Amino acid sequence: MIKPARRIATLEESPTLAITAKAKELRARGYDIIGFGAGEPDFDTPENIKRAAVRAIEAGHTRYTPVGGIAELKEAIIEKFKRDNGLDYTPDEVIVSCGGKHALFNLFQVLLNPGDEVIVPAPYWVSFPPMVKLAGGVPRIVETDETTAFKLTAKTLSEKITPRTKAVIINSPSNPTGAAYSPEELEPIAGAALEGGLTVVSDEIYEKLVYEDNGATSMASLSNEMKQSTVVFNGVSKTYAMTGWRIGYAAGPDEIIKAMTRLQSQSTSNPTSISQWAALEALTGPQDFVETMRREFSKRRKLMVEGLNSIEGVSCIMPHGAFYAFANIKAYLGRTFKESAIKDSVDLATYLLEEAEVAMVPGSAFGNDSHMRLSYACSEEDITTGIERIGAALGKLE
Repeated sequence: MIKPARRIATLEESPTLAITAKAKELRARGYDIIGFGAGEPDFDTPENIKRAAVRAIEAGHTRYTPVGGIAELKEAIIEKFKRDNGLDYTPDEVIVSCGGKHALFNLFQVLLNPGDEVIVPAPYWVSFPPMVKLAGGVPRIVETDETTAFKLTAKTLSEKITPRTKAVIINSPSNPTGAAYSPEELEPIAGAALEGGLTVVSDEIYEKLVYEDNGATSMASLSNEMKQSTVVFNGVSKTYAMTGWRIGYAAGPDEIIKAMTRLQSQSTSNPTSISQWAALEALTGPQDFVETMRREFSKRRKLMVEGLNSIEGVSCIMPHGAFYAFANIKAYLGRTFKESAIKDSVDLATYLLEEAEVAMVPGSAFGNDSHMRLSYACSEEDITTGIERIGAALGKLE
């Protein structure tokens, strides 16, 4: 009998993908499911980007490319960092991978030795701890809550650093909370990271979806010393509604990027050639779509949060970025429905899917069992109807 390796036997499926698949299955069976579980924009990829992919096929760009990405796309990424973040990189300091998740996976594989610790602020994106574990590392979870708007502080970081700590993850704007760090908040964290000799893993995939202040700040932009200690991750998935195209990228010190490229050469080889040409158009073509989507999400954000806060026993702080609301549902844990106990956020998510026909992701998937993540990457009508259904279903719990 063939058995999987021990490191795989305990690996769970991504909860966000699982809940999305379950909602689609129920919808296909005729249930009127409203989906608040999606981790992707509900907009279609812009036409100019799709046409660029067609042109790439017609031009014969269907063969292997350099492992780390075509030169044209790397140059566009370099220009993006210079224009948006004030950062200067060379082609040797940039890698294009099969999505942002793949780029992050590559980093942890080349960065961590067995037993190395990575500080992971919670709530966290579901894949951070598993990727650290698969690389032989140890995720050290640091709790955050509404009192700090779900943000890590320099004091908390310093208290968690041990001789085994290798890196810290900063996800801004955040999935699942929508929290976005200001420069004033990042600077003391950067100081603590430098003092502790840590690599900063800066996940900036939602960079363009910020609704207040002056936009997102990259940790690497704070100083040259910080740039040398940071690997920045981004991609076209969220900004240009290109989740299925699977193009992400990373920038950092050339030694690390070259190691990630060597690893990629032995796993996936290059990202899809056609998607790379489409991503080139995304970064260099018209950008008005990005602002249109951002404004629409901003309207939906307010509708979602105001609706959640109108439900007795539910509270939700206003997210600054991404397209998620992270609602506190602790008041409903421990209640019952027809003698069935709602013990945790998974039970509550299951109950709401079955009773209210609304899909959302339980907070336990993100390391916080007293909350629920709701995506507002859906229509205003769905948000309004979904909130009404949630309120009615919660009102039935005793």
